[in-house]
Amino acid sequence: MRRVGLLLVFGVLMLAFPTLVPPAEASHKTPPVPVLEWVSCGPEFPGTECTTATVPLDYDRPNGASTQLALGRVPASDQANRIGTVFVHFGGPSSGLEWLLDLGFGHIISQQLQGRFDVVGFDQRGIGASEPLRCFATNEEQAAFFVPPFFPHQADQYLPYYQHRRQLADECLDDDQAIARHMSTADVARDLDLLRQAVGDPQLTYLGFSYGSYLGTTYANLFPRNIRALAIDGVLDPRLWSKGRSSATAGPALQELLDEFLRLCDEAGPDQCAFTTPDGSSARWDALSATLLAAPFELDDGTTLTYDLLVAVTGILLDEPETAWAGPDGLAALLDGLADAVLDIPTTATAGPAIQGPLAQRLTAVEQTQDDYNNFPDAVYGNRCADTRFPSSFGGFRSFDRKLAAESQFGPWLWWDFSACTDWPVSKDRHAGPWRARTSAPVLVVGNLYDGNTPYTGAQATTRLLRNSRLLTYAGWGHVAYPRSQCTVDHVTAYLLDLTLPPDGTICPANPNPFLIPTEVQAPLSSAVGQSTASPTG
Repeated sequence: MRRVGLLLVFGVLMLAFPTLVPPAEASHKTPPVPVLEWVSCGPEFPGTECTTATVPLDYDRPNGASTQLALGRVPASDQANRIGTVFVHFGGPSSGLEWLLDLGFGHIISQQLQGRFDVVGFDQRGIGASEPLRCFATNEEQAAFFVPPFFPHQADQYLPYYQHRRQLADECLDDDQAIARHMSTADVARDLDLLRQAVGDPQLTYLGFSYGSYLGTTYANLFPRNIRALAIDGVLDPRLWSKGRSSATAGPALQELLDEFLRLCDEAGPDQCAFTTPDGSSARWDALSATLLAAPFELDDGTTLTYDLLVAVTGILLDEPETAWAGPDGLAALLDGLADAVLDIPTTATAGPAIQGPLAQRLTAVEQTQDDYNNFPDAVYGNRCADTRFPSSFGGFRSFDRKLAAESQFGPWLWWDFSACTDWPVSKDRHAGPWRARTSAPVLVVGNLYDGNTPYTGAQATTRLLRNSRLLTYAGWGHVAYPRSQCTVDHVTAYLLDLTLPPDGTICPANPNPFLIPTEVQAPLSSAVGQSTASPTG
């Protein structure tokens, strides 16, 4: 993203509009509503506007210290029939401005909604162009901290991995960054309600993906009477998320998605899926993973292939079937090259590293520049560690790891990453339940049958918890349904525009086998949404 230009815009906004500062005479109990002064986001982002909002740092002290939020919007093109503002959260948590502006998602959603909404995205507190949490001085220092393995799987790795990762709290909390202790999702929901008031909407219209579903569910329980329409897609079970147990369902869900990948690969045949063999791709995967679990494999060029790298890269690329499974740079080709090399098939032994290198880089997505610090990892931990109570000891992490490893290959990858939260204090302002609010308007909950990042069970659980909600099912593969399923898009659009819910029990059919979809019709939008959430964090 062209962050430098946007950061300049927001820097000027923070200096130019003193009205954004809460007035001293405001109530000591009620947070002041921000005054928004929208200006052009610049020539790089035509048809968009940007602003900043000042909100309380600590809602227990609404007239005390404040923090800045950066917002972007695509104004409604049909002003005569304008309904209001739809707030969109793209997951992560990552920069909402990046997806809204740089990826053009704001214009896409605006068109889907017939230009009848202002489409607003924002960098939530602690992220991006809002006042960001910064744990390291440079991208290089950040990358040096998050060194492999991606998760421990050998006996001598567990304790060193845990002891290293738990030091992250010292890196992030030792510089007296006030924002570091006020990044819970409940605080973001309180911000969202102030932003709703700031744009003049009597009730909230919201569309949230992946982690954005957790924000939506939290808002629904904190402000149940303030909802006009709330749609969440790729839905987290809020009970498991707040208790640090989401890996228990996400690991098996990823395993099911891998099984589907292998089944569909065999179904497509060798002309369309390179990884299949006469013995079946499942047997080939088992041989490849078992070999790397037993010992790393050194390729001729010095590249070291490890079991944790195989699992992590596979887990990430499984999320995007339309864009990341097939083709010469897809997951099937990657696994084919690696299997040939590791299982001693010399004819294509050099294919693995040629493909593996660029795909492995997607695990960290670190931009190696001094001037444009990548705040995404810092923000993810700042938010998740504030929200979630994880074990406070090595024994606690190791015990749950054994359970997860017995159920899937992916559970330990999703689990050990958050040993970084061991010494991070859980926010006193977080919301950890109850989750059973009856909202002023029905909530639309969307879930994929085969979503390895946010399992379908999360959508089912949330539908049961929110007593005024409706479940829409997509019977296909991948992370979130709205971009990749036109049936889902149509139902979500009807709901946001007219409050029309799909009939109870509606199931949108799966798209064709991803290995059989022509490249020219694959959905770039699904790639954009998937990349925004492609991490163990949801």
